[in-house]
Amino acid sequence: MALASVAVLGDGLQGGGVTVVWLRLVGVGAMNSPRYRPAGLLVGWRGHRVLLDGGGDAAAGERLDGWLVCDERAELMPQIRRTARALGLTAAVAAFEAAGVEIVPLPVTHTSHPTYGYLIRRAGAQVVWAPEFWVFPDWAAGVDLMFADAAGWDRPIRFAGGVGGHASVLQVAREARDQRVGRLVFAHVGRPSIRAIDRGERLPFGEWGVEGRAYRV
Repeated sequence: MALASVAVLGDGLQGGGVTVVWLRLVGVGAMNSPRYRPAGLLVGWRGHRVLLDGGGDAAAGERLDGWLVCDERAELMPQIRRTARALGLTAAVAAFEAAGVEIVPLPVTHTSHPTYGYLIRRAGAQVVWAPEFWVFPDWAAGVDLMFADAAGWDRPIRFAGGVGGHASVLQVAREARDQRVGRLVFAHVGRPSIRAIDRGERLPFGEWGVEGRAYRV
């Protein structure tokens, strides 16, 4: 399935009646990033708009049908919940399905309590949103596009007590390529990765996510 960056977003159909799904990064930062807004993805298709994660103000000016999160205990959740309630929504780990598109939460290994990524599916295409994980999720194998953790650059970040952490960019790039991910976008950029970007380090596979950049399938 071909994927391309686009400057103009819109709902509609491709030739043959295939639903167009567009995805826009509303942030690409890890927690307390000195440079980027919190990682989040806005997904739209045929009159539907669903936000995945993001900061508490990520929905400003947006009309949303759902707000899904990967970690209901995340530090940003109090602000996210307040903003979601003001929009008449409940921010939670949940599935969403409408007009031929499914967004399904699937577990990831990340910390001591349950955490998730999301598989976005429509006929002929699959996209993964997995901004935080310690172990590369096996259910991401072979997808067309993956938005992935980039908290650490050349070594994983281990949480205190050995309860999980973040995989490194170099590890994720290697495993995504081995698992035949079509396109890899790093969308949860931490301080070690920011330093690598500033040094001009090159990715062995994949690309850095950019706030405001959009993709469609």
